[in-house]
Amino acid sequence: MTLSSETIFFIGFSIFVAFVMALDLGAFSRSKSHEVSFKEAGIWSAIWVSLAIAFFFFLRQYGYLIHDISDASHLQEVKEKYYEALKLPPNFEAALRTFQNSMAIDYLTGYLTEYSLSVDNIFVFILIFNSFGVHKRFYKKVLVWGILGSIILRFIFIFVGAALIQEFEWILYIFGAFLIYTGVNILRNKEEDEEIDPAKHPVVRFASKYFNVYKRNVIDHFLVYHKRFKKWYITPLFLVMLVIAGTDVVFAVDSIPAIFSITKDPYIVFFSNVFAIMGLRSMFFFLASIMGLFRFLKYGLGVLLSFIGVKMLLHHQLVSVGFTNVHSLLVIVGILVVSIGASVAFPEKKQNA
Repeated sequence: MTLSSETIFFIGFSIFVAFVMALDLGAFSRSKSHEVSFKEAGIWSAIWVSLAIAFFFFLRQYGYLIHDISDASHLQEVKEKYYEALKLPPNFEAALRTFQNSMAIDYLTGYLTEYSLSVDNIFVFILIFNSFGVHKRFYKKVLVWGILGSIILRFIFIFVGAALIQEFEWILYIFGAFLIYTGVNILRNKEEDEEIDPAKHPVVRFASKYFNVYKRNVIDHFLVYHKRFKKWYITPLFLVMLVIAGTDVVFAVDSIPAIFSITKDPYIVFFSNVFAIMGLRSMFFFLASIMGLFRFLKYGLGVLLSFIGVKMLLHHQLVSVGFTNVHSLLVIVGILVVSIGASVAFPEKKQNA
């Protein structure tokens, strides 16, 4: 059985990400779980952002490797399948450069979109950890393994979604309407303190029904073997990891359709998702203590989702007037800059006791 170039590239990419994840988790060191410092979080945030930017430049130079494009006919085939609005020059080398530049811009736009939408995850992850009483020194381990599980689930979501879009393009209009609805809800709803009851959480109830759950916390372990009953049990820490993974997939219902408005290429959607959500783990520790400073960022995300939804609904009209993904990238960056800038310029006033 001969593997396709796309499959080989995907396997190589997955191995590379798994290796960096192992370094991040500390799999090659003997140090135990520890509370992540602001400095460590900043370093790993910089590493993941640097890798994401490096991948952008890789796509500009070697993007053809993803689809194994070796001649003009294959390039045209890929273009018609995933990049139908892209105009290519007649010369093959010039056309390939144009294609790779477009692929790289799509990736970067998708990455920024996913990364910005992941900010909401941070608030919810903090809520989950507090509700389940998880010690801070276990945050890193739970997040890394939980996000790994969500990557696998997102992989299924992305490639099934891409197949459906190829077969039924009208699904994009449903995605667009859903994103506008979500964005408007974010703009209308005020932030309220929420609570999570661990015993009633659907993931916990499902796991408790089908698996043996150890009632007490076991330090730094997801599984424990009970010698007396000769059974394996999942620990409360494992349940938290499942909740994190499940929560991230729920957020993907918003973010993945948003990226499909940028590109229909499932590989670019997947690559941008992986870099964004892997950076999310480091960003969690880096921003968790200062998220309160960005009071208008949530509203910026509401505007961002609404813009992407409108872009989905008016895709053909925007293409006809020359609106490209470069313009989308500029709009997305502008929304984020304005919302963060407004938060800094107009901080929330503290009420006197």
